[in-house]
Amino acid sequence: MIRFLQTPGPIKKVILSGILLVFCGAMVITLIPGGLGSNFGFGAPAAGVVAKVAGQDVTVLEVQQQAKQLLRQQFPKGGAQVSMMLPFFASRAAEQLIDQKVIVAEADRMGLRATDEELRDELQHGQLGSVLFPSGNFIGKEGYEDFVQRNELTVPQFENLEKDFIRMRKLRNLVTSSASATDADIRQEFERRNTKIKFEYAVLKQDEIRKGIHPTDAELKAFYERNKTTYNNSIPEKRRVKYVLIDTAQVEAQTRVTREELQSYYDQHRDEYRGPEQVKISHILIKTPLPGPDVKVDPKGVEEAQKKAEDILKQLKSGAKFEELAKKYSQDAESAKNGGSLGWIQRGRFPSAAVDKAAFSLPKGAASDVINAGYGFDIIRVDDKQEAHVKTLDEVKDQIEPVLKQQKAARAAENAANSLLNQARTEGLDKAAASKGMQVVATDFFSKSDSLPGIGSAPQFMDAVFSEGEKSPPDLAPLSQGYAVFELLGVKPPATPSFEEIRSRVENEFMNEQASVLLAKKSQELSDRAKAEHDLKKAAKELGATVKSSDFVLPDAQIPDIGSLSGPASVVFSLKPGEISGPINSGSNGIVISLMEKQTPSDQEFAQKKDQIRDSLLQKKQGELFNLFVANLRQQMEKSGKIKINQQELKNLTRGQNEEGM
Repeated sequence: MIRFLQTPGPIKKVILSGILLVFCGAMVITLIPGGLGSNFGFGAPAAGVVAKVAGQDVTVLEVQQQAKQLLRQQFPKGGAQVSMMLPFFASRAAEQLIDQKVIVAEADRMGLRATDEELRDELQHGQLGSVLFPSGNFIGKEGYEDFVQRNELTVPQFENLEKDFIRMRKLRNLVTSSASATDADIRQEFERRNTKIKFEYAVLKQDEIRKGIHPTDAELKAFYERNKTTYNNSIPEKRRVKYVLIDTAQVEAQTRVTREELQSYYDQHRDEYRGPEQVKISHILIKTPLPGPDVKVDPKGVEEAQKKAEDILKQLKSGAKFEELAKKYSQDAESAKNGGSLGWIQRGRFPSAAVDKAAFSLPKGAASDVINAGYGFDIIRVDDKQEAHVKTLDEVKDQIEPVLKQQKAARAAENAANSLLNQARTEGLDKAAASKGMQVVATDFFSKSDSLPGIGSAPQFMDAVFSEGEKSPPDLAPLSQGYAVFELLGVKPPATPSFEEIRSRVENEFMNEQASVLLAKKSQELSDRAKAEHDLKKAAKELGATVKSSDFVLPDAQIPDIGSLSGPASVVFSLKPGEISGPINSGSNGIVISLMEKQTPSDQEFAQKKDQIRDSLLQKKQGELFNLFVANLRQQMEKSGKIKINQQELKNLTRGQNEEGM
């Protein structure tokens, strides 16, 4: 039993993808029949549960946390508009979490287990090894608990997730053990990746063709009538409202927190404010040589490094200033700029156990002898020390006060919104707002995708407004910044525009269609002429196409006017030198290619890259095999009723995705 990995701590569960999505997060969700839109009939999960998989819940909280994690991974820098993508990521997160439960359930059914010893080995030698066991040394119980807490998990939660990961990996290994890559497969893939070609290509641009199209009114009206069904109700429903905003930030600015409230919160969360034992140190590091190709370290280099460190120590003992010696000699460039200061460091956080031991055994103000740290020779000085202790209220007051202000403001804003709503339903919104000194905003007609003053883009608000019936009483909708109490004033149903109303749109679509047809026709003519005359340049000149040439390029190259050669233009790799392609559609361009030269890779290159190609090809086949296995497994569990979806909770989480195109 690895007891040091089993000490619980009060934390919230947030980080899921870092552990469970190592291999299943990249699964092709489109392989799953039905997806989350499937209806599984009776016995829907309870409120707060998005799905139940083989008796295990996927909760709303888990999906929200997973979605935020995915959002941070995709947009690490954040941004004002990033939160608008949350409904889309909530849908992805729900899919991934359901897949995880499916895989774990199958691992359970097959009797796959993860022992404590396997868990320890995973933590020491797996992806987290460099964090939890730097230089092979465990960071210590306190460091371990701190790491888990920073990821907002309890230790048991974290270790159970890691064990799930181990069992999932075992299942994947069983499923994919039959995957193989033959020598023929490897050779074919090698040649596909490494064959180089050089070619000429003629380009016809749709934009140039479009300039020559001048439609008459009769042609446009005929186009409008022919495509009228596509314009039906293309003017979206619009609504007009008036509303009052309750801004949580404004409420928070007026919120005050008393000393008694601070004390009460502090007493309830005292365990969260335990300060660990730590020391503030400075050091002078002289590095030893790195191992050579034979994995051996030059002993003369080690001896020279030690001698240099001992010379520095002599200077220090003779009265030289530590900071000046650090700036002059230390080979830790970052700390050397600051006179060798490393700042505050907790026990167990040093890469070297010898340095760690010295740092916590020396008294404040003392300097060490030369320490062999393994990677170099170190001299440290203890600048300050702090024993493990519970921080006082005054020490953590600045941390607690914003939390309490946010909590109080959120409650106050909710109460204010409900109070205004109740009064508005009896007296009317204008009178209720006036009695509270609040401003009423009245809008013109707007569509569901519009932004409103003070609200911006707010899917939940728009859902509430566009689901109200005419003559409904005032209602309440949550916003990212607080609440809005609103009243519906009018509805304009969807409408079909007349030709005159959308003439410019019709003209644009007509010209695009005609240009596309003419581009395809002209590209085909270009190809036919070039093949008949065995001369691409001559045919291009006759039809006004531009001719360009490439250097030798690989299949993943990007070519001007063509784009990626892995797209439609990949057909060029099947040509023989001198052959001319058929017409190739490259977005808004028509392309015809004449292959000039082809260079196939040598047997020597194949020998060098064979193992690399085999590994990547095998990984690809294993991934495809496991994706198919999970898709089939999920389909079976859906049919047998072992997967149930709470459509209402899912709708709440992903609200706004369809309307906003997210």
